[in-house]
Amino acid sequence: MERVERKPVSEKTAYQRMARLCSMKECCSFDIRQKLLRMQLADNAVNNIMSLLLKQKYIDDSRYTRSFISDKLRFSKWGKTKIVFTLRQKQISQETIDQALEAFSDEVLLQSLKPLLEKKLKSVKGKSGYEKRTKVIRFALGRGFSMPDILECLGKMPEEN
Repeated sequence: MERVERKPVSEKTAYQRMARLCSMKECCSFDIRQKLLRMQLADNAVNNIMSLLLKQKYIDDSRYTRSFISDKLRFSKWGKTKIVFTLRQKQISQETIDQALEAFSDEVLLQSLKPLLEKKLKSVKGKSGYEKRTKVIRFALGRGFSMPDILECLGKMPEEN
């Protein structure tokens, strides 16, 4: 497939596009910086646009982090580990992540674990109860829940064979 040459974008146009994007959905500074770099803007233009967007509160990493955590808990049913890992990939500082997580109790962070495990136990196939439990544990670990939390939750559930 042939790569299409993009016409250079002016700093003003790039700013307008990013401001419009940030006004429609919550974005972190890492994502916006990546988009600006793909527009092949000079480093000083990228820095100017970023500082302007930050100053005008289009971008706020702490607001983004709170929103991200809330969305992943509610819609994707992710655990704390996966959420933190993904936020680190987006270069959100550990301090910002910790502050945002303080707003969510452990109960809220684990709220989706039990229904998730129950649903998975019904659908998973295995030769023995042990094999099914192993598959369910692996699934929950992949969703970002910690082993102690998974085992505690499974311990409270009735055994199925």
